[in-house]
Amino acid sequence: MSIDSRQVAAGILEAVPFARTLDIEFVEVAPEAQGGVRAVVRLPDSPATHNHLGGPHAGAMFTLGETASGAVVLAAFGQLLDRAVPLAVSAQIAYRKLALGPVLATARLGRPPAEVIAELEAGDRPEFPVEVEITTSDGTPTSAMTVIWTLRPNR
Repeated sequence: MSIDSRQVAAGILEAVPFARTLDIEFVEVAPEAQGGVRAVVRLPDSPATHNHLGGPHAGAMFTLGETASGAVVLAAFGQLLDRAVPLAVSAQIAYRKLALGPVLATARLGRPPAEVIAELEAGDRPEFPVEVEITTSDGTPTSAMTVIWTLRPNR
């Protein structure tokens, strides 16, 4: 699988203006084993996104994780956009430790893309998880998130 990370970043930032508002940066979008995809996005440290403790606001952290998950989905299934619309179905986030400074979200597809595509081709509306770990720039885990996505067939 070949991934144009600049194209994925541009597609996400165009489709999701709020990610631009937060100045989210794309660090990496790359293939992994068994056709999987990994995306790493960064939220810079900014007083405009801080909470009352001086770290990134929970909403900014959620948006960072959801943006990373969306990059994974676009990289894995972007070739299907003429046939299906990717939609987030649900998300769960656990805030485990105060994050200070810039934070990184690393997202990984929770199922092999071939399985998801096979379900879509069989006429089903597949659902699949994207797991996200959010860390400080030194790698300290601060939050964990799971976003369940679907590919809704175009009618």
